[in-house]
Amino acid sequence: MNLRSIDLNLLVILDALLDEAHVSRAAARLNLSQPATSSALDRCRHLFGDPLLERGKGGMRLTARAQALRDPLKNLLAGIAAVVDAPEEPLAAIRQTVRIITADHPGILIAGPLQRALARSAPGIDLVIQPWQSASAALESLARGTGDIAISVFPAIDATAFHRETLLHEHYVVAMRRDHPAAADFTLERWLAYPHVLVSGRGDTRSGLDDQLAALGRSRRIGIVVPSFLMVPPLLEDSDLLAMMPAHTVPAGAAGNLHIAAPPLPVEGFPLHLAWHRRRDTDRAVRHVADIVRDVFAGRPA
Repeated sequence: MNLRSIDLNLLVILDALLDEAHVSRAAARLNLSQPATSSALDRCRHLFGDPLLERGKGGMRLTARAQALRDPLKNLLAGIAAVVDAPEEPLAAIRQTVRIITADHPGILIAGPLQRALARSAPGIDLVIQPWQSASAALESLARGTGDIAISVFPAIDATAFHRETLLHEHYVVAMRRDHPAAADFTLERWLAYPHVLVSGRGDTRSGLDDQLAALGRSRRIGIVVPSFLMVPPLLEDSDLLAMMPAHTVPAGAAGNLHIAAPPLPVEGFPLHLAWHRRRDTDRAVRHVADIVRDVFAGRPA
């Protein structure tokens, strides 16, 4: 028998029919119409190759096959209900590894708080922080099941396949050493008069900002390209370099060494997203880790 061809709702109707031995009463019990219940009975007769209910004196009676089906059918439906309605496993009892795809800075923000929170609430959940390559690569990893959660920017996503939510909306700041000559009178001219740090994991020497400047007939000099925002603060502290950085990538303890200013021209920020594949919607460990990630970002001011 091909189990995929069996409608479980049909078995629920059959259970009521065998209990009531009456189509109208079974229909009322299930809140169905009598024609729909009669149709279900016909399908059950075809499925089991037996009349199941036969007319007798005083009404319908169960065939021998129907009598034999009653207990196994009730046990089957009870087992299905136990699976569907099973209580959630306690967090402390979960033994699972959750893999998070993220760039270095979000990873640094969440790693410590996430590990400490899990040690208290779900010590059996282990973490693997996986390197970020691109948004498309992250989604592919989630789809393949080689990653469980991704923290990135996903401007376009298939909502039927992936869950996506916004953790925060990031804005840009310009960072330089505290006694930088441009700090006292920070203008567009002063900003463009000094070399810039560009962060690019692919080694690009241009970004969307350069296109924005070109539209104004201006340009900047890229003094150094580095693959990570973590490398930027040490470069700024003893040089005339400037860097435009997402606000959350500026280390919380860098205020004593760096001067932070708003960009001298409008620069659009971006949302930072949390995403997972829909197949993980009911994964208790993934949901718990996602809850903690939300809390970490909600509690950290930009």
